[in-house]
Parts: sequence; structure tokens; C-alpha cells
Amino acid sequence: MSRRILGVDPGSRITGFGVIDLIGQQRHYVASGCIRTPQGAPLAERIKVIIDGLFGVIDTYQPHEAAIEQVFVNVNPAATLMLGQARGACVSALVLRNLAVSDYTALQVKQSVVGHGKAAKEQVQHMVVRMLNLSGTPQADAADALAVALAHANLSGGAIGQLARQGLKVRGGRLV
Repeated sequence: MSRRILGVDPGSRITGFGVIDLIGQQRHYVASGCIRTPQGAPLAERIKVIIDGLFGVIDTYQPHEAAIEQVFVNVNPAATLMLGQARGACVSALVLRNLAVSDYTALQVKQSVVGHGKAAKEQVQHMVVRMLNLSGTPQADAADALAVALAHANLSGGAIGQLARQGLKVRGGRLV
């Protein structure tokens, strides 16, 4: 059975997306890219661009399920809040298109894809290229989104993953 997974790396300026097919234990690259919001635009306008962009990705590639990276809290509360609003826009777009959504921390994604949670961005990009047999390295945000999709493929295969595909809420590979 084939599963098409959309991975999302949310951002208020650049939102990465990555689409993979999971056929048995084989992972196949489908597409990846970035949704870029207008620099200096009001937040409401940027959120509309993110939602419309994800609608376009979903309509084009028809994923069966989605995974998104959780927001981390940094030293700048305003930036964290803005990132949280962008993530909320991403989740809204996914659920409005009736996709089951799982979320993963950056630590979980790095552990699943690289093998340890302290991996550098370059290590994540390198493993994405290797795991998907890509001819080139995707842009950083697109590579992060592909890593989220790969982590979901790695972590959602068991009974919990089957429950998530039936519409139950999964967070970090656990039923909540």
C-alpha cells in the first residue's frame, strides 16, 4: 500500500514543504519547495500567502497525510509568537483539506533522520539527500520539510501510525 506524506516546516517568512511516497519500506521523493511571503507585509497577508500556498501544494500532490514540525521557543518572544501564528496557519490549511496531521519536535525529526537530536542543519540536508537519492541538495527549508515527512514515515508505521491514519490525534509518534 502506498502512502503520500506532506511534510511542513512552518515559517512566517519561508514555509518549507516536502512530499514523499512511502511504498512498503521504500521512500520516494515527489516534490519539495518553499512558500515565500512578501517581505515586510502585514502578518495577515503573510498568513493568507501561507494558506493559499499550502492549498496549492495539497491540491497538486494530493497527500494522504501530513506532518509538521513543532515550534520551538527561542529568546525572542515576538519571533516565537509570529512563528506560532504561521504554524497555526499551516495546521489550519492542512485540516481544512481534511488531512490527518501529526506533529514532531525538531529533536524527534533529527533523531529519526540523522540518528541524534543535536544534528546540524547540514547533516539533516545530507541525510535527506541520501535517504531520497536526490541529485542535489534542496534549499534548507525544503530539506527540513522533507526531513519531517521522512520522520513521519519512520515513526508512524506501527499501530499508533495506523490510528493516526484513521483520524486520531498523534503527537511525536504517540497517541494523545
